[in-house]
Amino acid sequence: MPALACCVDAAVSPPPYAFASWDSTLPSPRNTAAAAAWSPAHSALLYRVDGWGAPYFTVNSNGNVSVRPYGVNTLPHQEIDLLKVVKKASDPKSSGGLGLQLPLVVRFPDVLKNRLECLQSSFDFAIQSQGYEAHYQGVYPVKCNQDKFVVEDIVKFGSGFRFGLEAGSKPELLLAMSCLCNGSPEALLVCNGFKDVEYISLALVARKLHLNTVIVLEQEEELDIVIDVSKKLGVRPVIGIRAKLRTKHSGHFGSTSGEKGKFGLTTTQILRVVNKLQQHEMLDCLQLLHFHIGSQIPSTALLADGVGEAAQIYCELMRLGACMRVIDIGGGLGIDYDGSKSQNSDVSVAYSLQEYACAVVEAVRLACDRKGVKHPVICSESGRAIVSHHSILVFEAVSASSHDSPQISSPGLQYFVERLTDDALADYRNLSAAAIRGEYDTCLLHAEQLKQRCVEQFKEGSLAMEQLAAVDALCELVSKAIGASEPIHTYHVNISIFTSIPDFWAIGQLFPIIPIHRLDERPAVRGILSDLTCDSDGKIDKFIGGESSLPLHELGGSNGSLNGDGESYYLGMFLGGAYEEALGGVHNLFGGPSVVRVSQSDGPHSFAVTRAVPGQSCGDVLRVMQHEPELMFETLKHRVEEFANEDGTSSTTALANGLACSFNNMPYLAAAASCALTANNGYYYCNDENFACSSDSVGAEEEQWSYCVA
Repeated sequence: MPALACCVDAAVSPPPYAFASWDSTLPSPRNTAAAAAWSPAHSALLYRVDGWGAPYFTVNSNGNVSVRPYGVNTLPHQEIDLLKVVKKASDPKSSGGLGLQLPLVVRFPDVLKNRLECLQSSFDFAIQSQGYEAHYQGVYPVKCNQDKFVVEDIVKFGSGFRFGLEAGSKPELLLAMSCLCNGSPEALLVCNGFKDVEYISLALVARKLHLNTVIVLEQEEELDIVIDVSKKLGVRPVIGIRAKLRTKHSGHFGSTSGEKGKFGLTTTQILRVVNKLQQHEMLDCLQLLHFHIGSQIPSTALLADGVGEAAQIYCELMRLGACMRVIDIGGGLGIDYDGSKSQNSDVSVAYSLQEYACAVVEAVRLACDRKGVKHPVICSESGRAIVSHHSILVFEAVSASSHDSPQISSPGLQYFVERLTDDALADYRNLSAAAIRGEYDTCLLHAEQLKQRCVEQFKEGSLAMEQLAAVDALCELVSKAIGASEPIHTYHVNISIFTSIPDFWAIGQLFPIIPIHRLDERPAVRGILSDLTCDSDGKIDKFIGGESSLPLHELGGSNGSLNGDGESYYLGMFLGGAYEEALGGVHNLFGGPSVVRVSQSDGPHSFAVTRAVPGQSCGDVLRVMQHEPELMFETLKHRVEEFANEDGTSSTTALANGLACSFNNMPYLAAAASCALTANNGYYYCNDENFACSSDSVGAEEEQWSYCVA
């Protein structure tokens, strides 16, 4: 406290104060003696990588995140250094890279395949160990991620164990029909969602095409359409019923469960459906029972309760004469976003894949054995658990807010004191006296009162901006000296939260976000993440573990920026392979990220990029909102020809080329060295070499405008 008293009375800068730690694991700043003892293992512990990341993500000896594409079966030489993937994707073509701009989604189909195999093997083990007399065959709900290659990979990887697809709309049904033509003939095509005549007609056409299609009734009135259209088309339908269970999932994701849920039929409605099918001699068409407790089911106890209730309904339908074959337990298989393995959190679950499968099989087996009912085929719609791990969003921090330690000179303080009102001067003197006595709480009280009085003076025009800055600096010094607060930096990141992480903004969904490199260094600061959008909600200020800031490393450039020779600082959002891409919008006209598919290989870096697609250009996102970039360019080009050369110093061709390039570039910030626009006489023109590199990246299929290339 003597340093604080000295600061207040003599107006000298205090000595450096110890870094206030996040918790016992967050260390002091970079380049200290203690930093030398920091290891990648410390970072893995700090960021909980071994909790949420197992068995696919780890921190390697170089301090970078590594991907283990085959989970626990990954050999050391098969691990993929994520930083090397990002460098390969983003480095210019002249340096051997692909010339893609960040943000970047990195997909690992090997991880996707492993997730499918683990899910299947978990149910196979549960069935065999419990003597269950039927099999498991899952379906993937395409709403989780409708990407062409994701869906096609799932069909291909799952064909050996009859893995199918679930659709909830007409375009999803068309997608599923097309993909399953290359899948197992026994794979289920489950048709959920609200349905009209066209939807049901498509589903019945799918049966004509020898696809194993089941129309699940979400509403009682859909049955009349099924009966009518099936007779007109001459197709015998296979029908399922979605039951509205009494079992309720109390968490955020359980809003569609229970008697008040959005979907499904009550027991009374189910009985009416059975009677109507009997009347039309179609009760043999009823073969599947579907239900959904809710996403992210937190415990196997709740799971077993819901599955047990549904199994009783299944047995009753058998008793009533339906030819039941399949019980579809819906989604709900959760993943552990924060590594806590807790059943009391919306972002965690307290079970493993194997425990989930065993709970399901046991609940169905016990109910059926009590009633003497033949064991049904077990189906699940586990989308989140299948696709979340295989996709990583990588983005850059482009700058950070500066929090330099404030300093006040003695003359500056004297000038500041002389301008204070009597009340403010009394607060200052009380602050000085409390500092000398070492009264921490009293110091904070008087500092806050002094600050408020000075703000009022400033509003009235009796205090200059310099004096207001001086009181801010003084109060910050007081707060830091007594350890009352730790400065939280704002890291400005080159993404749109609304486009790439919409669930955080919409429902507060938390994802693991960590630096993907420099994990052999101690993080020096704590920060929040602020995106590029002009929206106050465009920030991430909540993180796994209940934290309101994230341990981060200092940026390489001067003044907290990456301009000049500063090293890029990459962050990764993990476990976001489900829903985020489908839900993302174009707020502020920021479009989707670039995408690469990466497979494990025996090459020098253990990976191969099998596909690379640039992110949406400015022209692309303008088209989404019904604009016509070609016409917009022509308008601007005519304007250039009319006005741009009035002073005789600029080239109309160069300006027009620059405008054309802007339409074809991504909306996100680009590093000065790689930007396709170059300053010339205060204007910008298209650098043809850079533009060529960016326009023909691997996988780019869009035709570039001819007037963009000289």
